[in-house]
Amino acid sequence: MKILIIGGNGTIGRRVSEHFKKEDHEVIIGGRTSGDATVDIADSASIKAMFESIGKLDAILCIAGEAKWAPFNDLSEEDYYIGLKSKLMGQVNVVRIGRHYLEPNGSITLSTGILADDPVIKTTSAAMVNGAIHSFVKAVDLEIENGIRVNVVSLGVVQDAYEKYKSYFPGHSPVSMAKTVNAYVRSVQGRGRGEIIRFY
Repeated sequence: MKILIIGGNGTIGRRVSEHFKKEDHEVIIGGRTSGDATVDIADSASIKAMFESIGKLDAILCIAGEAKWAPFNDLSEEDYYIGLKSKLMGQVNVVRIGRHYLEPNGSITLSTGILADDPVIKTTSAAMVNGAIHSFVKAVDLEIENGIRVNVVSLGVVQDAYEKYKSYFPGHSPVSMAKTVNAYVRSVQGRGRGEIIRFY
């Protein structure tokens, strides 16, 4: 398969990219500052230009997008727009634009996290956009054409990032990187559609 992984050089994306490369798939890394193709997912024109440069694909994975982490009392309207433009509309636009560059029966995999179901402090904005993506995936599956499957992988704090984030997630058990990779494999190579693939 020809697979695009947006965010393929990140903490999770790197592990996922390594797996698909080992399986002899053609892996294209998309990133804001590094990779085979550059893209800013907060900019729909940048997304379209990336797809134009790559051509037809069998699978698209988006493991990218940011949102502001801060106490609710400190969040401004502009702070919320960071997550709305990047993590939410960035991934919506990957689906909206990317579907035209997928072969029939291809797949798109988005990424969220445990905050959609089990938020912690300072995550009002991030939890909001994650929950919105879950609703989007279930709804878009009802209408998307050409046999395209759209799923979302929703992870707890992963092992490779546990030391950095453990103070935010007291009592949470980290998700192993093997389980993390398998969540994306299930979305790409399985037959599920409109699924929220939770590994918490």
